[in-house]
Amino acid sequence: MALRRGHAIAVRRAPTRRAAPFLLALVSALLLTSCGFKLRGARDLPFATLYLSTGTQSALGAELARNIRAGTSTAVVADRSQAQAVLELISERRERDIVAVNAQGRAREYTLRLRLAFRLLDAQGRELIPLTELVTTRDIAFNEAQVLAKESEEMLLFRDMQSDLVQQILRRLAGARVDAAKG
Repeated sequence: MALRRGHAIAVRRAPTRRAAPFLLALVSALLLTSCGFKLRGARDLPFATLYLSTGTQSALGAELARNIRAGTSTAVVADRSQAQAVLELISERRERDIVAVNAQGRAREYTLRLRLAFRLLDAQGRELIPLTELVTTRDIAFNEAQVLAKESEEMLLFRDMQSDLVQQILRRLAGARVDAAKG
C-alpha cells in the first residue's frame, strides 16, 4: 500500500495470472478457425429414408443403423418399399493371416483384415453406388503366454475396424448422386 496525504491507497496489479489461460484459449480458438478446422458434425444424406439390407445378426449393420439415426436426418425404415434408397451389404468377412513365426514355427504376428462389399440402390433398383469392396487391416503381435489377452485385443481391433468401415460407408453415402441414376 502506498501512502498519500495521510490516506492508504491500495495499488492493484494487473491480473496477468488469471488472464493468461483465457488469452491462450482465445489464441488457440482463433488459430483453429483460421486454418479451416471444424468438427465433423452431422452428415446430410441425399435421401430421406433408407432400408438396410443386412443380416439380423450383423453387428456392422446395427452400428451403421445407429450412426445413421444419430448423425443424419435420414430415417432407417424396416420396410424396403418405403425407402428412397436401399443399402445392400453383400458380404462381410473377417480374416487372420500369419505374418511372422518364431523359431519353433509358431505364429508370432498376425494381420487382421475386415472385408466388406456393398452397393446402394434407389427405390426402382438402379445403382446409385456400384458394388464396392472396402478393406481395412490391423497388425497384432501374438504371445502364447497371454492367449486370453490377445483374443480380447483381437476382438477390440475388429470392432475398431468395423467402426472405420461404418464411417467410410457413411462418407460414400453422403456423396451418392441420387440424380445420376435418373434418366
